[in-house]
Amino acid sequence: MTPGAAAEPEPLHRRLGCTDLKSVSEVRRVLRELLGQWDGPDTADVAQLLASELVTNALVHTGHGAVVTATVASATLRVEVRDFMAGLPLPDPAHRRRDPLDVNGRGLALVQSLADSWGVRTQSAGKVVWFELRERPV
Repeated sequence: MTPGAAAEPEPLHRRLGCTDLKSVSEVRRVLRELLGQWDGPDTADVAQLLASELVTNALVHTGHGAVVTATVASATLRVEVRDFMAGLPLPDPAHRRRDPLDVNGRGLALVQSLADSWGVRTQSAGKVVWFELRERPV
């Protein structure tokens, strides 16, 4: 850290109950607090959107709880959402026809297009889907 620079925020670590969709808004709120002094509202908005997508996917598509971790280090925010179900998520193919008013099926496509990097790693029980956003130069 350079002299006079703000300290990196404390990491966020939350365990979410099985299909507790109310926890999605709690994750957004806590993430906004974590990022309050980091990189400005635009990055916080994108981070909240992407975290919401990953948390919602984990809770809705697995039927199990999830663990959310967010850290800031070396000017990079990393958010990880761990679920406890096997199977790798895939972004919806761009060529797939869908109803333009359909509100489902776009989460990973958003992550893929808005995150600086993202990925999935398997665990002994389940998987971790993660994304990173880098601090933007002023």
